[in-house]
Amino acid sequence: MTLERLKTDILILGSGGAGLFAALHAHRANPGLDVTVASKGLLGKCGCTRMVQGGYNVALNPGDSVKRHFMDTIEGGKWLPHQELAWTLVCTAVERVRELENEIGCFFDRNPDGTLHGKAFAGQTFDRTVHKGDLTGIEIINRLMEQVWARPIRRLEEHRAVALVPAKDGAVAGALMIDIRTGEFRFIVAQAVLLATGGGPTMYRYHTPSGDKSMDGLAMALRAGLALRDMEMVQFHPTGLLAGADTRMTGTVLEEGLRGTGGHLLNGAMRRFMGDYDEKLERATRDVVSRAIYAEMRAGRTTPHGGVYIKMSHLGPGTVAKQFKGMVDRCRDCGFDLAGGLVEVVPTAHYFMGGVVCRTDTATEWPGLFVAGEDASGMHGANRLGGNGVANSTVFGGIAGDVMPHWIAANPGHRMPDEDVLDAELGRALHPFTRKPGNLNRLREHLLDTMWDEVGVVRDQAGLERGIAALDAIEAELLTTGLADDGRAFNMTWHDWLNLRSLTEISRVIALAARKRENSRGAHFRSDFPEPGDLATSRFTVTRQTASGLELTEQPVEFTHVKPGETLLQDQAAAE
Repeated sequence: MTLERLKTDILILGSGGAGLFAALHAHRANPGLDVTVASKGLLGKCGCTRMVQGGYNVALNPGDSVKRHFMDTIEGGKWLPHQELAWTLVCTAVERVRELENEIGCFFDRNPDGTLHGKAFAGQTFDRTVHKGDLTGIEIINRLMEQVWARPIRRLEEHRAVALVPAKDGAVAGALMIDIRTGEFRFIVAQAVLLATGGGPTMYRYHTPSGDKSMDGLAMALRAGLALRDMEMVQFHPTGLLAGADTRMTGTVLEEGLRGTGGHLLNGAMRRFMGDYDEKLERATRDVVSRAIYAEMRAGRTTPHGGVYIKMSHLGPGTVAKQFKGMVDRCRDCGFDLAGGLVEVVPTAHYFMGGVVCRTDTATEWPGLFVAGEDASGMHGANRLGGNGVANSTVFGGIAGDVMPHWIAANPGHRMPDEDVLDAELGRALHPFTRKPGNLNRLREHLLDTMWDEVGVVRDQAGLERGIAALDAIEAELLTTGLADDGRAFNMTWHDWLNLRSLTEISRVIALAARKRENSRGAHFRSDFPEPGDLATSRFTVTRQTASGLELTEQPVEFTHVKPGETLLQDQAAAE
């Protein structure tokens, strides 16, 4: 097979907030470097940053502080976050939001005095979520996209990364990609590579991420032997739109600002139930609210489609329609009146706290490979605060863009790939063309049900064992299942097959890590181990693929800034 080879200095895999910020910063740091952004879809039109509704957490206003934001992040993450990463996040967010406004050109909502408006989000002790109505992601990604277009940054659109390829000396050599339009393979040789493909737990029956998300980045990192952290930590957003089985709108998130503003959750009997589960009511953290809704569902106190209701009308339909125009319009399109009536919701897989182990400068253990956005792990621990996601992507994307040119200056030169690995990855991607056609949709439906039922909001040993066995069977059948069309150009069934393999591989890691963690922290809840365990001896899980299979270990959390039982807010603690 003829393999086209292209050369660039910096290859950025992903065109969300992390990838585009990295491209802009890298070009600014060294305009002489060739920077290439590769995207599975169209630049700025795919991925999850564009879908962000809620906003951007940043400590700007009097009464708030980066220390307070940090403590909310650590406590929300149940003392599992990597504290240096979390500290970098909250400090740099202040710088980054000014950059978004003054250099990127974003317009955010403001208070009457001209300061940036911060709305209430659950799990936070201050209203610090900066936003553009309830369409914040569109504002950020559109402006980033315009800035990238205005610079000599190369774009490879509709190019799917299928493998990270090492050089003989152990550094990264580049990435193997498929041009979706033609079906041809390309190997992109790069001095530095940023993994910023986004997470996207779309292996669950109800999920929020865009349809192009299939955990490709983490699947590639796993095969490359990189260490993955916190892989059991899948965040379920409490309020995914439940519009029935016949629409892909089901699972779409209805943002946290609804509950933060004063929305009520009602079960099928029209009873407001959150008081049975947490004193913070609807403003409890996402994991708590998701489990409460799930408990109501399991008890049979459900709406016609099997979820619960969110009610906003008591706040005034006009007020709701003005503050949450995007969601009101979306619900109306699905036949629901968010402003004046009731909308059915269900917990929906939303964000992946797990990912590649990295340092605060986004470097990984693999020389030349950097990671940012949802592909990275550690900054959120067991639970991500709403509004910390897009802050995470832009903060660490910018850091990666600053760091990579300096790394190249100290480690110059393109490296020749390990041809054996390259050949093996080509064969892996072409595998379905060597098998007889089968029913991919049935396998995907099986995966969706398995992960929702056995590795979902509430877990236990028996369910996890069933889930692992089912995942093994799904993968075994997938590997015997081929394609009816042997053409590779725009063969979306081929890409469905590749999606399903990535999702199944990462699903197994999630299930195994969930079985390994015999306590309940944040997004991970074991009904057979409901206690959180000793916070002072907190440990995080690490998964690595070795020649003998998946290796799971636990490592102690380093409390570099604050220990359980302590706070950085000494003055506030003394006053209380």
